Formats: sequence, C-alpha cells, structure tokens
Amino acid sequence: MTKKAIYLDYAAATPMEPLVLEAMEQYFVNNFYNPSASYLAAKAVKKDINHARAEVAQQLGTRPAEIIFTAGATEANNQAISGVMRNFPEGEVLVGAIEHDSVRGPANLFNCREIPVTSQGLVEPSAVKKLISDRTVLVSVGLINNEIGTLQPMKEIASLILLVRDDRREKGNKLPIYLHSDAAQAGCYLPLNVSKLGVDMMSINGGKIYGPKQSGALFIKSGVKLLPLIVGGGQEWGVRAGTENVANIIGLSKALVLAQTRRTQESKRVAELRSIFIDALLARFPYLQINGSPKHHGPHIASVTLPGLDNERLMMELDELGVQCAVGSACSASNREPSHVLTAIGLNSDLARFTLRFSFGLHTTNDEVLSAARKLCQVASPNR
Repeated sequence: MTKKAIYLDYAAATPMEPLVLEAMEQYFVNNFYNPSASYLAAKAVKKDINHARAEVAQQLGTRPAEIIFTAGATEANNQAISGVMRNFPEGEVLVGAIEHDSVRGPANLFNCREIPVTSQGLVEPSAVKKLISDRTVLVSVGLINNEIGTLQPMKEIASLILLVRDDRREKGNKLPIYLHSDAAQAGCYLPLNVSKLGVDMMSINGGKIYGPKQSGALFIKSGVKLLPLIVGGGQEWGVRAGTENVANIIGLSKALVLAQTRRTQESKRVAELRSIFIDALLARFPYLQINGSPKHHGPHIASVTLPGLDNERLMMELDELGVQCAVGSACSASNREPSHVLTAIGLNSDLARFTLRFSFGLHTTNDEVLSAARKLCQVASPNR
C-alpha cells in the first residue's frame, strides 16, 4: 500500500472540504436548472444563488449587489483591471512588482508601471505615493504574496488613495483612482472586511480555501466604473454574462464561510507549524535564507533559499520521498525563467533557482512538518 504523501503546497491548491462537496452535490443532478428560466424549480435555484451571494457579501462586510461570481481569481483579477482600464485608455495602472501573473498580465495590456518592493517584499505606501501621477486610475496590490507570503499594508495604502482623491477634487481632476487587491491567499487567514481594508475591488479564489477550483468572486464597490469582459445574457448585474455555475457558486460560498469562521484559530495553528518547520531547517542549515518579511507575513507560506542547491532537483527528490512542495507559483512552474517575485526582492538568478516554497494548511500536522524538514535535510546534505 502506497504511503500517503506529505502535501506542503496548499498555496497552489487545497482539497475540497466534505461539507463543501455535500452542499454542491444536489446542483449537479437534481437542481440542475438554468437560474434564468421562469418556472418555479429554476426560480428556487436562483434564490439559492442569491443566498450564496448574500453569504459572501456578509463575509466581506458589504452588500450582495457589490459581489459578482467568477471562474476563479484569475478571471476576477482580469475583470477588475481590464474592466477599469478599458474605461480610461489614457490612464495608467500601478501594480506591485511581486504580483501574481494574473494581475501583471492584464495590467501590461495598458499603460502600466510597477511599484518596487523592499528586500522583504513589502510595498511601502511611500513608494506608491511617489509613483502616482495625475493619470493613475488603478493601483493593484495583493494582500498576501503567493510565493514568499509577505503581508501588505493595505490599510495604509488605502489611506493614501483617499488623500489622492481629496487632492484631485481640490485640483478639479475628475479622473477616479481605485484600489484593487488580489486576496486569493488570504481567505483562510485574514479578515476580509472590504471597508476596513479600504479597497474598491477585491478578488477571492475558491480553490485556495478548500472550495471548488474555477470558483471565485469579485467585490466591486458601488460607483466603480467598470466594463464587462464577457457579454451576453446580462447575468451578474451585466458584468459577467453566462449561465451561472450554480454548484461552484454554492461551494465557494460554503468554503468562504467555513474558512472565515475558523481563520483565527487556524492562522495561529498554521503559523506555529511554519515556525517548527523553519526552526528545524535552521538547526541543520544556519545559512538558510528565509524570504519575505519576518514580521509581516501570511502564516502558511515559507519560502527558503539553500545556496548552491538546485530547487528542481530538491523538489523531485523530495517528491520521491513523499513530500510535495513547489519551486514557486504553480501557475508558472513550467517557466524556466527565475521567479519575478524573487528577483524583485533582490535575489539573483542563481539564488532564485535555489529556492523552494512550502505552504501549510488545514490537514498539515506537526509530525508532517518535522518529517518534511528531516527529508529536506537528507536530500540537501552534502554528505549523503
């Protein structure tokens, strides 16, 4: 019988929770109806969607009318960025230098400038302030970076955006400025109240919070001028056309409620696992480099650099020993170029290729992280 692998790549994908699957199942066979149809059974399904929307809105501290459902955070990020920038073709968008490719990709279709980060991966409000011009329409900064786990000072950046708006009103500049955040990695660990964060748009990913893949949501604050990417039947308030994926919507809602309900306890538990793992590695490799901010970081991601040791070789050897981890973002794993996140924080191409990402989650145990650390020490030892 094959021994179960130690899965330490929760930042890439999470297994679906049984309660989420249970909530979804009836919409695959029995309640399969098109929510736009006029008969009672279809109207009941539409009511279920509305209930799910209200639940997501409650978790985000906003109104149901400000939530649209998407096929994941990639679509939500594209909708937020392209939806705004197509309205203002002469404007510009600012994105953090370590943003996910689903943010950088659409941003680079327009007038885009990158906000530099510190060596710890922090987007400092002063750096944002320095780059904002009279043409800046959108600023996009993720809550928790998916590769190094750095937690960004979103509230401070939001306060800066408010000052810019006030200044524009005084000067008669009618161009809006919005703040968007990719919160794909934050759903299990941080409060997501959009008013307290100060964001105008925020992306959620069901596949990172023990919900179904290809499920997501985008918060769009009332008054944000945004064009749809997908047009047709007018679903999702006319922003995202197409027959709703009811099962995924229900699953996303259930997963988000569960994740936010246990986030305080789970954040503390996972943070302790991360510390145990890192301490075990440092005991064997005192020269180990921990990437990201030691003070401002998500609890579930540990990016480590072992100088002189090829990360792909280590990853494959760990896989053979039953430990699953990553060399960076799963979305760009096939790209042979060094991670843009690691180069942005100052790692040269060699150090970037000596870096592994471990991410912990709901089913990770103390024994697993200690076992994974021992196995990494084993494959990385020069005397093995």
